[in-house]
Amino acid sequence: MYHYSANVSHPAAGSAAGVLDPVPADSRDAIVFQRCTWCGTAMYHRLLCPVCQGSELRTERSEGVGTVRHSTVVHRNTPAARNVSLIEMAEGFVVRGRVMGPPVGIHSGDRVRLSTAQDPVRGEPVFQLLDEPYRGAWA
Repeated sequence: MYHYSANVSHPAAGSAAGVLDPVPADSRDAIVFQRCTWCGTAMYHRLLCPVCQGSELRTERSEGVGTVRHSTVVHRNTPAARNVSLIEMAEGFVVRGRVMGPPVGIHSGDRVRLSTAQDPVRGEPVFQLLDEPYRGAWA
């Protein structure tokens, strides 16, 4: 029976799930995500695939277009109200971020595009509305 020594470094099966890979200079204003090489599931900042538990994940660059799935207004730990939204990206993964605009004007189903890859204060992606949705004259 053979036991691995704790002093010896052993390479992992994947590339550390892409989370620890350096971000290319041309994708500083882009969202990078992982895709499982076994089942093709797209995910954001994971070490293992949530579907098949595979560790072989490759890093890809997102186009930056998505749809708001959930948005809420937060008043805590901030001088002004802000929104926190869950955005489902076109590639199939979900990311938490902030949508620019009035917090009460962001609704589920709104289409958004990545504005900057990171909020300078909170470090989460910032999105902007693609087109102003029609809400009706008395909404």
